[in-house]
Amino acid sequence: MRRTPSTQRLTRRLTLAVLAALALATAVVTGSSASPGSSSQAERLRAIETTRLQALVDADTATARKLMAPDVQVINPAGVPLSREDLLGAVDAGVLDFLVIEPSAPIAVRLSGDSATLRYQAAYDVVLGPTHVTHKAWTTALYERRAGRWQIVREQTTAIPNNLDLFIQSIEPVS
Repeated sequence: MRRTPSTQRLTRRLTLAVLAALALATAVVTGSSASPGSSSQAERLRAIETTRLQALVDADTATARKLMAPDVQVINPAGVPLSREDLLGAVDAGVLDFLVIEPSAPIAVRLSGDSATLRYQAAYDVVLGPTHVTHKAWTTALYERRAGRWQIVREQTTAIPNNLDLFIQSIEPVS
């Protein structure tokens, strides 16, 4: 059954409303369930993460490498898994140029022993080869304390679509 254009618009509006409600619910649940843990450890992790982000913007791969575990896996907004060397090699080569990575709210930290999960929304301005992209995204980063040092071991960044209609079209089944 094919939907009429007015039905498609209504479906998109409902989808947007559901996505907005889910985002709000997630923010409420995350804010209320985040364990404060040691505030000094949480502040230390926030500082490490902002240092890592700034190192990527500055193309300071030596600093970024120290803050990333050798076995780190980064899932970029396109869904592509990258190793530490994949990511930092692209930055070193100038293929990937982070112009801005700026958290737009405080970084939430959940501590559990020698593991910590950080979650935040950030604004990105990135040049990848010939493509210049500006967007917001949610990032979830898992840190582990190894040999007394906090290092990122997993990162998942999910882009927030600038145009919801185009995003919905991009994930619709091909007919």
